Amino acid sequence: MSERGQYTPGPANVARVQKDRGQNGEEKWTLILVRELRHPPEKVWEALTDPAHLREWAPFEADGSLGTVGSTVKLTTVAAPKPQVSEATVRRADAPKALEYNWGDHDMRWELEALGGGTRLTLWTNIGHRFIAMGAAGWHICFDVLDHLLSGTPIGRMVGPEAIKFGGWRRLNDEYAKQFGIETK
Repeated sequence: MSERGQYTPGPANVARVQKDRGQNGEEKWTLILVRELRHPPEKVWEALTDPAHLREWAPFEADGSLGTVGSTVKLTTVAAPKPQVSEATVRRADAPKALEYNWGDHDMRWELEALGGGTRLTLWTNIGHRFIAMGAAGWHICFDVLDHLLSGTPIGRMVGPEAIKFGGWRRLNDEYAKQFGIETK
């Protein structure tokens, strides 16, 4: 494993938030993150759907593949004070282009676009307004860990309280908050 202590996240990436109304008129916020990876869509797709790959970078464990439409997979939050288990239903699995499923009450939509020899990965996920900058910082670190994993230089999963304790997370949280016009406490 590469030296984890040498890892420093780069600046906040392309991201935006979208405010909509839910079915009952409530505010619904969506975090949209874009990351360019040096790996082809097929390789990124496997990392998004295969439980062994997810275990290395994602903020949850999956008890089955997320690559088949209609499948139900249990997702367990990692590093939470109390593990939260939710059943995810895969609504779309168009390999290696688009993946949609729910993670508890979060809708997850991933799009993979071939870009040269790599992939432009876009994630849409609904999130509570007060957690937008935190979520962006957390996913940013997850995407960095994913990129290292796919490059063959894994640095190990960094999620939950461990990611928050990591020095780069606070800076990212502040950068994303500024980018989104959100005050941090």
